[in-house]
Amino acid sequence: MSTATRPAAPAAAPRGLTRQDLGMLAVCLIWGANFTAMKIGMAEMPPLAFTAVRFAVGSVLLWAVLRVVEGKQGPLPAGSFRKLVWLGVVGNTLYQLAFTLGLDMSTASNTALIISTVPVVVAVMGGVLGIERTTSRMRWGLALATLGVALVVAARGIAFTTQTLAGDLLAVAAVLCWSAYTLGLRTLHDELSPLRVTAWTMYTGTPGLVLAGLPQLAGVDWSALAPRFWGALAYAAGLSLVVAYLLWNSSVKTVGGNRTAIYMCITPVIAVLVAWAMLGEVPHALQAVGAALIIGGVLLSRRGPGSEPKVVPAAEG
Repeated sequence: MSTATRPAAPAAAPRGLTRQDLGMLAVCLIWGANFTAMKIGMAEMPPLAFTAVRFAVGSVLLWAVLRVVEGKQGPLPAGSFRKLVWLGVVGNTLYQLAFTLGLDMSTASNTALIISTVPVVVAVMGGVLGIERTTSRMRWGLALATLGVALVVAARGIAFTTQTLAGDLLAVAAVLCWSAYTLGLRTLHDELSPLRVTAWTMYTGTPGLVLAGLPQLAGVDWSALAPRFWGALAYAAGLSLVVAYLLWNSSVKTVGGNRTAIYMCITPVIAVLVAWAMLGEVPHALQAVGAALIIGGVLLSRRGPGSEPKVVPAAEG
């Protein structure tokens, strides 16, 4: 019989960097550099086709890793399959389609700024749905980090116009999808390991992306793809999907959606540094100020008690 738990008391402030902190910093590095990898891949192959191939490869890799690490799998806990399906569709299929098409129909700066609101949306949605709660320290940290992202992105130039409206709205839809995915992870059964969750949500989210990419895939000349395409695909599938998703899901399960999502604010800083090193795009002084605010906001959020689940009953037979 299912039993509801009382709201948990806020966790004690962590001393030093925890394993989850290091994992999320690795995610920021991976996703920050992934913008460049995606740009290289989509220069060789249309966006939806590249996304379809990327997720198909990622699914195969995750299947292999899951078999090696956890061996033969038993049945999923009762009620878990339905949740894993909708998490895969929302967090992979719908999010990736909205993000990819939104980026194509708007500007990179507009999209980056809109996507940076994920931590705030996760905090608000978590509170409204009764999944997580935040402290005043967490809210101040979110505000500082979000302001910092706005400065980092604004230095590149932002222009919300009627021409970008459709793409900007798709980016908003992407934010809602990823936020729902992040919070939905907190409702899964404790018996499911982060690796198994990552694999199943990839399995259930990939078919829709493959179907969406089929028209573009039909016109791809595979023999004409440059060697750099395969390197970009290996990075975007192996690191950005398999490794980063696994670290993200593990962090959400351990410390919550709010403490995990705020690290997304660091990703634009990494993207700027990678673009500086690889593409010669010199950062603006305003971006340095924004980076300082982001780091301060993240540190402020993790120093105090963070988000905790309010009521997340486990489904027991």
